[in-house]
Amino acid sequence: MVGENKLKVYIDTSALNRIFDDQTHPRIYLESSAVLILFEFIEKEIIQLISSDVLLYENSRNPFEERKIFVSSVISKAKKFVEINTDILKKAKDIENTGIKGLDSIHLACAEISRTDYFVTCDDRIIKKYNGKPSVFNPIDFVNDVLLKIIEV
Repeated sequence: MVGENKLKVYIDTSALNRIFDDQTHPRIYLESSAVLILFEFIEKEIIQLISSDVLLYENSRNPFEERKIFVSSVISKAKKFVEINTDILKKAKDIENTGIKGLDSIHLACAEISRTDYFVTCDDRIIKKYNGKPSVFNPIDFVNDVLLKIIEV
């Protein structure tokens, strides 16, 4: 995959930080493994990471310096950066009508406005409530249902 044909993926803060969560829980361990695969594909420029002001804001509020530094290094690999503007905030307000509130609605608005192909999150509430574009996946399903079907691994 080259140029504009790369998958554009927005990974929210819950997924970016998943590798720091308690790995003794099977679901968390599997999601962390899937997130590491995503990081590898970003590093190899197989997928195009989309970032935003809201990702930077949330990461800046992380009280754990090691996590903050790591997530900053991932975010720095983004090929497209979405700045918050009135269009984003208007779209976020529309998304809030679906029951997805606050920063989560802004993440999704950034993904929509930037025409991201996929939104990856560990937040089940977002996965259940959001039915717009981009398609929303947890990391495991994204790797299994999207990446493994279109990319030879």
